[in-house]
Amino acid sequence: MFLVKKLLRTLQWIVILFLSTSVLAVVAYKRLPVKVTPLMLLRCGQQVLRGEQVRLRHHWVALEDISPYLPEAVMCTEDARFLQHSGFDFKQISRAYEEGKEGKRQRGASTISQQTAKNVFLWPGRSWVRKGFEAYFTVLIELVWGKRRIMEVYLNSIEMGDGVYGAEACAQCKFGCEASELTRLQAALIAISLPNPLKRDCAQPSPYMLRRQTKVVGEMKWIEQTQALGDLSVFR
Repeated sequence: MFLVKKLLRTLQWIVILFLSTSVLAVVAYKRLPVKVTPLMLLRCGQQVLRGEQVRLRHHWVALEDISPYLPEAVMCTEDARFLQHSGFDFKQISRAYEEGKEGKRQRGASTISQQTAKNVFLWPGRSWVRKGFEAYFTVLIELVWGKRRIMEVYLNSIEMGDGVYGAEACAQCKFGCEASELTRLQAALIAISLPNPLKRDCAQPSPYMLRRQTKVVGEMKWIEQTQALGDLSVFR
């Protein structure tokens, strides 16, 4: 009985410690730039194990120093309801579930908020445990950060190529410009590459990427005129 009580007390303190440190980290990152993420460290470790030179390009910039075309493009390709949902797109989750039941190729249902929570606080993977932590951190960042900050962190931390992370490093490495100078066409290519940036090179787009670029650019022009995805001035 004593051992059970001791174990429960230890678990209680572990939970309290996790909750307090996670909340403090989220509050801190509301203002502080995210300099490194677990995925960056993992990729560097993989490079070392393969005997390769470590490749890590990452330059944090404020959202106002990123072309407004890039938030538009990633919403078109990754999360069309980003400005409407509270962290989870239950319509997309439902569609993905139904398609999975029918044996179709399952679409990704993770929102930009979920991807940001995973990129900043968690490790890659598909286990239910990691998904549970992802949901927890998604709720926290939605409550504490808000949409503008989530988009800022997302565009600064997401993997955009081999050893390339964030909009500024991507703009410099792939297009020889600054993130603020990215054109609508370049932003569309970056967004199209994000599902698999190690195989899709936005600087050397495949025929498929070029076809998708035409469609995404058309969608971007339409949402700029109609504000169909929400008030885009939040990103300017």
